[in-house]
Amino acid sequence: MSHIAVIGAQTAVQGYGLAGALVRVAEDTDAVRQAWETLPADVSVVVLTRAAKEALSGHLDAATGPLIAVMT
Repeated sequence: MSHIAVIGAQTAVQGYGLAGALVRVAEDTDAVRQAWETLPADVSVVVLTRAAKEALSGHLDAATGPLIAVMT
């Protein structure tokens, strides 16, 4: 079974845990990268805040990584 993860600032991501998503609160660039690098292998979709996406610029590989969705 695959899972959904959400990475970003607490105020933007905290509610997703109520829906069963794996929530990784990350308030700065280093925390975002740490959260990304430690995602479990069974995560198939990751929802990112815009700031989290920017922090991961150059680290995302759409060909081999999970599906990425960015909050607007």
